[in-house]
Amino acid sequence: MTRAHPSLLQGLDEAARERLIATSRPRRFRAREIVCHEGDPGDTFHIVMSGRLAVHVTTPLGHSATLALLGPGDTFGELALLDPASLRTATVVALEEAHTLSLTRAQLDELRRHHPHIDRFLTETLAGHVRRLSSMVLEALYLPVDARVARQLARLAGLYPGATGSAEIRLTQDDLAGMAGTTRATTNKVLQELAAQGVLSLSRGRIVVRDRLALDRAGR
Repeated sequence: MTRAHPSLLQGLDEAARERLIATSRPRRFRAREIVCHEGDPGDTFHIVMSGRLAVHVTTPLGHSATLALLGPGDTFGELALLDPASLRTATVVALEEAHTLSLTRAQLDELRRHHPHIDRFLTETLAGHVRRLSSMVLEALYLPVDARVARQLARLAGLYPGATGSAEIRLTQDDLAGMAGTTRATTNKVLQELAAQGVLSLSRGRIVVRDRLALDRAGR
């Protein structure tokens, strides 16, 4: 892989970072390939180096909902390294060709014995997930749905940056609705209003953000 290492690895000292990269296994996933299934044994941790992946969960009614999108620098599977009985809580699928660095629990244990900085790396990674989950809960409880949809779009725009400041988000309205915790019909209504204001344009399976500043304001 030619991509620079994710910024979260910069928190390690040079020796620990080089050992982690050397110990990990480079993985390549084709577009639409499933990385792991919900309910699988959790035995591998991944650092996303390139590409985008979607995190799907099963709702209490048995439907599938998109919980999040992952891009370079994101991670998943941390609990697999810390809890031997851990099961995957979500299905992760590559939306396009993606590359990760993967570590098994045994590999991590060996690294931790020789490089204590690895524990700080794990702590910071888990803390980041807790902050994001707390933010999602607060938004779901206290923000109106139009602001939630706008905020999710603003986050997604950061994963799909364009050369002119625009962003072409390759995601369905059903996926966006799941991430915002609302219905497709409500999501479509919010998107149509934003499109009428010139903030974005819509096409099949794509949302093109034209004015990111206006989108940020809509999410406040």
